[in-house]
Amino acid sequence: MPSAPRVTAADVFRVLKKLSFVKVSQRGSHQKWKQPQTGKIVIVAYHSKQIIHPKTFATIVEGTGLTMDEFRAYL
Repeated sequence: MPSAPRVTAADVFRVLKKLSFVKVSQRGSHQKWKQPQTGKIVIVAYHSKQIIHPKTFATIVEGTGLTMDEFRAYL
């Protein structure tokens, strides 16, 4: 498995928007994003300028249905 890139929540949000995900709700710092076409849901904690932990990032990528390489291409 390729190593996870160092990304912030803002980077993830930018990619989610490119993949047609829309923000559907937020509770505290956790934002729920949904892709209407597939019904896939991804939850991302927003902490300004903080790098997302690699295992957490891997879970987010898995939720999108993409591979790490595919997700990296959208960055």
